Amino acid sequence: MHKVMAKGILSAHNGMNLYRGCTHGCIYCDSRSLCYQMDHPFTDIEVKENAVVLLENALRHKRKRCMIGTGAMTDPYIPLEAELLHTRKCLELIDHYGFGVAIQTKSDRILRDLDLLKRINDRTKCVVEMTLTTYDENLCRILEPNVSTTKERLHVLEVMRDNKIPTVVWLSPILPWINDNEENIRGILDYCIRAKVYGIICFNMGLTLREGNREYFYENLDRYFPGLKAQYIKTYGNQYEIVSPNNKTLMELFRRTCKANDIVYNYNDIFQYMQTFEDKAVGEQMSLFDL
Repeated sequence: MHKVMAKGILSAHNGMNLYRGCTHGCIYCDSRSLCYQMDHPFTDIEVKENAVVLLENALRHKRKRCMIGTGAMTDPYIPLEAELLHTRKCLELIDHYGFGVAIQTKSDRILRDLDLLKRINDRTKCVVEMTLTTYDENLCRILEPNVSTTKERLHVLEVMRDNKIPTVVWLSPILPWINDNEENIRGILDYCIRAKVYGIICFNMGLTLREGNREYFYENLDRYFPGLKAQYIKTYGNQYEIVSPNNKTLMELFRRTCKANDIVYNYNDIFQYMQTFEDKAVGEQMSLFDL
């Protein structure tokens, strides 16, 4: 861990990352890509020491309230959060100033902040986003070794359901010849139905590989799936978008299942929902893009 003083905390579309880098160890992690210009080792977490102060200043000066997003690049509930409480302190500010939040994680540490998530959702809107990659717990420990397992994440989704907090699942990545099979997709979708998720985001059954994360992914293929790296290189070369050979069949299964269970699956509709601020006291709705 190392600390920096950041110049700002909110992006143009009101997203924030309190940390840079991660220790989850997911073998497919896009955030390792060199295009993000991270100038320190990926597991040496950069902590924005003044993040809470910056956020309070930003929220105090916002012309209108909106949804605040976090977790797109770095999980806000990495192990360091248990010690530093940056995410909790920022949620306290979001609650205090009456903003909404959409928070993405793979960790059941989010349950620590259930009290704040409930208060935010009672007044405005809180959306909890959870990534689900594999139905197989043993495979999960290989693909995502240092984070909550799929069943532990399901428990989070069920707790949110029971507390009337809307949830969105990211069904990704789906790795060719590893978890791109009907049994896996059906298992994940059954979990989503059980948890009564609002929506599931899935662009395609596949993953993306760029310089930086491609090399790390291939190292792990050699370690856990000997011979598979050669098949990837032969099939995809240096392509950015890696689409499963089973994509068409699995996407049809995905759409059919979502439609039958009233789960939103059009990702544009889901993004619009997560970006739209609601003031439940007065019935006001506003997209962050209107700010």
